[in-house]
Amino acid sequence: MYKFVDLFCGIGGFRVALEERGLECVYSCDIDKDVQDVYYRNFGEKPDGDITEVSERKIPKHDILCAGFPCQPFSISGKMDGMNIQNGRLFYEIIRIAQYHKPIVLLLENVKNILSIENSNVIKTIEQKVDEIGYKMYKHVLNASFFGVPQARERVYFVCIRKDLKNDVKLKYSPPKETNKKIYLENILEKDIDKNLFIKRNDIVIEKEVFDRELKPLRIGYLNKGGQGERIYSPLGHAITISAFGGGAGARTGLYQIDDRIRRLSINECKAIMGFNQSHYVSENLKGYQQLGNAVIPKMIGNVWDSIKVT
Repeated sequence: MYKFVDLFCGIGGFRVALEERGLECVYSCDIDKDVQDVYYRNFGEKPDGDITEVSERKIPKHDILCAGFPCQPFSISGKMDGMNIQNGRLFYEIIRIAQYHKPIVLLLENVKNILSIENSNVIKTIEQKVDEIGYKMYKHVLNASFFGVPQARERVYFVCIRKDLKNDVKLKYSPPKETNKKIYLENILEKDIDKNLFIKRNDIVIEKEVFDRELKPLRIGYLNKGGQGERIYSPLGHAITISAFGGGAGARTGLYQIDDRIRRLSINECKAIMGFNQSHYVSENLKGYQQLGNAVIPKMIGNVWDSIKVT
């Protein structure tokens, strides 16, 4: 049985995916105390805190290192500070631990913008460091919309395979094939909705009606000036990217016209479009939305893992 560690674990998207495939989690960490409590509720294990204070010797031996390392320094919805701030430099903690333990695979995830920030110097640095410690990196931008998830969520998935593996453990990776499963936002909506999710304003503008379902967000209107968080979409398409931050009336979930009313999405609906079971616990209210916005989609991690082949 392969063993894995879950760094910057969040609410456990990597763990859900890999445990479903029979792998064993032997270590987890996350500095956010609310996330630690959520993780404990879901998995019966409280993660370690600040990884910069954890000796690599304390971390158990493992075959796979998983990390959705903090994306805010690289996200267009953040300040895009790249490697220049502490959260950006947390990538070097992955390098530190991988260099000591030499797992056969590093499985990483981050926002698409990491490929272009600082004139692509950030990704060049990441590739260089991964190569220096003995790994061949594969990276692909995948959109969850094309893998049976009713959310437009583009992320970069990194599969780093150790270059010195012996013939009896030789791995090869190619990106997973899109399934284009016909699932839409309307398929996961709840019937009983908190009244606080509905938007009542006199500046709502519906520009058009759509009748055809598509595997992408279908914008039909706006409110105020139509900025980010003020655009209205149809449930016949997909949700926009669930975000941990952002402003506007539709902050974090987007706005949707459902049964002729405009509203945000509920926590349970956000769980569904992130691919978590309804029984998966998250914090209440704003913290819950933030935790889901920061999470990785288990189905996407599973698709990537299934595409690593033993040759």
